[in-house]
Amino acid sequence: MTKNRIGIDVGGTNIKFALVSPKGEILYSNSTPTRSEMGYEYTVNNMKQAIITLMEETNSSKANVEGIGFGFPGQIDYKNGIVKHSTNIPGWNNVSITDIIEKEFGIPTRIDNDVRVATLGELNYGAGKGCDNLVCITVGTGIGSGIVINGKLVRGASNTAGEIGHIKLFANGEKLCGCGDYGCLEAYVSGPSIVAMAEEYLKGGKSTKFREMAENGEITPYIVAKAAEQGDGVANMIFKFMGEYLGTGLASVVNLLNPERIIIGGGVAACGDLLLKPTKEALMKRAMPVSAEAVEIVPAQLGNNAGVIGASLLIES
Repeated sequence: MTKNRIGIDVGGTNIKFALVSPKGEILYSNSTPTRSEMGYEYTVNNMKQAIITLMEETNSSKANVEGIGFGFPGQIDYKNGIVKHSTNIPGWNNVSITDIIEKEFGIPTRIDNDVRVATLGELNYGAGKGCDNLVCITVGTGIGSGIVINGKLVRGASNTAGEIGHIKLFANGEKLCGCGDYGCLEAYVSGPSIVAMAEEYLKGGKSTKFREMAENGEITPYIVAKAAEQGDGVANMIFKFMGEYLGTGLASVVNLLNPERIIIGGGVAACGDLLLKPTKEALMKRAMPVSAEAVEIVPAQLGNNAGVIGASLLIES
């Protein structure tokens, strides 16, 4: 009998849990606060309790749950089941989460980076279905990505493959990236980048809709996107620049990997064609013609469910 699996998507604010069928259907889902400020042991106990609740409410047991999978932000030792370091969740350094969960529940447990996990979900049940070679990126606070070559998820020698956000756009770039270097794609394309560019235009005295729309004077990527949709010239220019930067970075990815599809998700990518149109134009202009013609850029399909669905697949990936 084919068994269900548990998928867990760990975020800086909330942790999402789901019971997932062998067909990728979510049979049950719930969430619990991460509360990282309380320390990793507090969060682990919350995770354990959430798994117990899920199993009770779905009448599940270790006899009919094939495995538990975690998607976790940061640097992950996939082979040994260790969270090496998480920049978004302080205190998670060298935590052997798979050992902790397996000892508690007696169910095989796996862990991987959250974006690679989302890539697995999209590959099997979302925008990547039917593809053998694809790249899945998320554009939000930063840029994360997962790579699939010949149908297999690429992890790399130290489980850090896919750091597309740290492709160098400019050898002597002026913008400092969170990694400590200058000129990275992520320093130019992200939610904070949109806000920074919007604030620069305001300092220059530009009249914009997003200044009027901002509550308490706070500019957000969402407000800039809404202003662009309403025809604001400055807001549209910001997304044009973002798309050109992203397309230029992805041109290097296309030249190197020759994927048939690039899937774009994440909070900023939810802006749709505001970002995707200039991205496609820049990629077609800058990538090698044969590789550019072979690739299509599409939005992600699974949304917030990609993480739990993909995590549930780790047990067999």
